[in-house]
Amino acid sequence: MLGIVVAVAEQFEEHPRALEELLVATASGDREAFGLLYDATSARVFGLVRRLLVDAAQAEEVTQDVFLEAWQTAARFDPERGSAIPWLLTLAHRRAVDRVRASQSSRERDLKAGIRDLDVPVDEVAEAAEIAIEHEKVAEALTRLSPAQRECISLAYYGGCTQSEIAARLEVPLGTVKTRLRDGMIRLRDVLGVTT
Repeated sequence: MLGIVVAVAEQFEEHPRALEELLVATASGDREAFGLLYDATSARVFGLVRRLLVDAAQAEEVTQDVFLEAWQTAARFDPERGSAIPWLLTLAHRRAVDRVRASQSSRERDLKAGIRDLDVPVDEVAEAAEIAIEHEKVAEALTRLSPAQRECISLAYYGGCTQSEIAARLEVPLGTVKTRLRDGMIRLRDVLGVTT
């Protein structure tokens, strides 16, 4: 079998446009031309796919997909724009990259599902203590703000009010509320040691 493939490859080296002619004949449904095209190019196509995919079985599947696509889309090949080998290798490269991406996406999806479904034990006591400590730090930091800044921040974050609602409630201009909130948040960030 290897001798036949080598003989076919040698035949096409002597006649450089033969592969393009086979591809054009394949476009018209010539099965024999497609068989010869396959014999002459399958090793190169498989070699490229195998370099991109680690798994030999997947490389074989992708190579089969490439030749199926070549059979179905041979009419798109234009011998005036290029030769058969680059056209086939482009199909092979795209298919192999698609398989790699699909495989990565599948692994990521499985990993996310596994992490989501993983029941991680939570130390509720430690979590509650941490929240209490953070609450005390914020309460202490709020005392270092001006009364106007503290009032605006309390209404926004604890009261759930919008800037317009705060302005209406305090009977001050909206710009004043925005300034108090901005300055108060900057001061809180400094007091709490938060870096951005």
